[in-house]
Amino acid sequence: RLRASRVLLVGMKGLGAEVAKNLILAGVKGLTMLDHQQVSQEDTRAQFLVPVGSLGRNRAEASLERAQNLNPMVDVKADPGNIEDKAEEFFAQFDAVCLTCCSRCVMVKVDQICHQNGIKFFAGMFADLGAHEFVEEKTKVAKSSQGVEDGPDTKKAKLDSTETTMVKKPSGLCPGGPPAEVDWTSEKGKAALKRTAPDYFLHQ
Repeated sequence: RLRASRVLLVGMKGLGAEVAKNLILAGVKGLTMLDHQQVSQEDTRAQFLVPVGSLGRNRAEASLERAQNLNPMVDVKADPGNIEDKAEEFFAQFDAVCLTCCSRCVMVKVDQICHQNGIKFFAGMFADLGAHEFVEEKTKVAKSSQGVEDGPDTKKAKLDSTETTMVKKPSGLCPGGPPAEVDWTSEKGKAALKRTAPDYFLHQ
C-alpha cells in the first residue's frame, strides 16, 4: 500500500525536508512538495535538501534535485503554489496529505476536505485516517483450576505472559468538523466519543 501511495507534502522548511527524505527512502509511488515561500538564510542552515546558493529561489523547487536523487524510483515533483489557493479537486489526486508550517485554520480546512474524500491526513501529532482498523497485541487470558482463595475446583482467569494474541479493532474520527462544533451531549455524540481517538481533540 505504501509503494502505491501518492503523497502531498506541504511546507519545505527543516521539518518538511526530514519528512520528504523519510517518505522518499520508504519508497512511496510519488511525492509532491508544495511550498510558495522562498529560501531564507535560516533554510540554508536547517534545510539539507536546499543546495548552497539557493537563497531567494522557491523552496520546493530548490529542494527537488536532491530529493529526487535520494530514490530515482519515486516520482518527486515540486509545486510552488500556495496551499490556501488550492481547490478541493487538487487534493483528489493524492492518497495522503501531510502539512507542516501551516496555520490552524488551514489545517482544519484541508482535514475536512481529506475526510470527505477518504484521503489520509497528517499534521504534526494529529492524524485523520478516517474509518479504519488497527491491530493490537494483547496478553492471552488463560483459565486455571488451581484457585486457592475460592477452593480447588474454582476456575480463575489469569494472564499468561508467555502467550499473546492479535486483536483487530475499529477506529476513526468523528466527522463534522473540529471538536467545538460537535454536540458531545447528544446520543450520537456520546456514541461517537467512545470510538474517537484522543488525537482528534488536538484540533482545539
